[in-house]
Amino acid sequence: MKEKNDMSDLIKVETITQVHEYFGLDKPKHPLVTVISHDKLNFYPEHNNMRVALDLYQVTIKDCGEGSMGYGRNSYDFQEGTMMFMQPGQVITVGDWSEEETVNGITLIFHPDLIRKSQLGKHIDDYTFFSYDVHEALHVSDDEKKSIIELMYKIEKEYSLNIDKHSQKLIVSTIELLLDYCHRYYDRQFYTRTNLNKDVVTKFEQLLKDYYKSGKPLETGIPSVAYCGTELNMSPNYLSDMLKKETGRNAQEHIHFFVINKAKTQLLSSSESISQIAYALGFEYPQHFSKIFKTKTGMSPAEYRNLN
Repeated sequence: MKEKNDMSDLIKVETITQVHEYFGLDKPKHPLVTVISHDKLNFYPEHNNMRVALDLYQVTIKDCGEGSMGYGRNSYDFQEGTMMFMQPGQVITVGDWSEEETVNGITLIFHPDLIRKSQLGKHIDDYTFFSYDVHEALHVSDDEKKSIIELMYKIEKEYSLNIDKHSQKLIVSTIELLLDYCHRYYDRQFYTRTNLNKDVVTKFEQLLKDYYKSGKPLETGIPSVAYCGTELNMSPNYLSDMLKKETGRNAQEHIHFFVINKAKTQLLSSSESISQIAYALGFEYPQHFSKIFKTKTGMSPAEYRNLN
């Protein structure tokens, strides 16, 4: 269960039973799902700075106290709880938690096998907030927090009853409802932070301009969403979702839009071959450039050049 790491010990947690063992809890009532109130967690000295690789989905809600929360140049006055999401394969440092910090929190953890055969299993990746960074947590009002906690307790109550043929469907459908509410709250959060989002859109567009002015495309190719996220201190999914809400285009679409516009200018203002233009824009293969260009414009680069 434990693997050595150069920085610290790494614990792999693959089952709900291991989660309960790790925190000194009673045996779980369901093998694939659990709801844990943080005041029941047992913290041990050996947990400090321990890195845990969780092969499970986790939804955590904890209080952040009363008052306003600063985010960029904005401030929000409602009382807030903070929600964080993890998907299988991500790593957390348990040492970042403390009993004082999480005493009023609650966590839902479920195994991928719980949803694998369901509709939720087919579109779980649509909930991109599972791969947001911690600093991109969802901030919820008291009413929103109450709604989420009520759903978690419904899940707990369902698996605490005698398991029957309806249990699995009811548990999974409640998890899906919970995630749909979280999706709504994230949309609200993006909307509320519209001024900050516009700042990020401006910085993103400037990042692309600077990237192409620097000559980097010849060295490293077309800028990736991951690269842009790193430069803007955001996870790729958060950046993409924010851009989609603000502009109607996700990050990849923005990059392609920017590159195609540069290609149009070069096609009409130079006599360079299409291959030369493709390489200069960062494409490893001219065919890839031509394919994307035609997808976005409805014509090949050569047709665009000849028609204009």
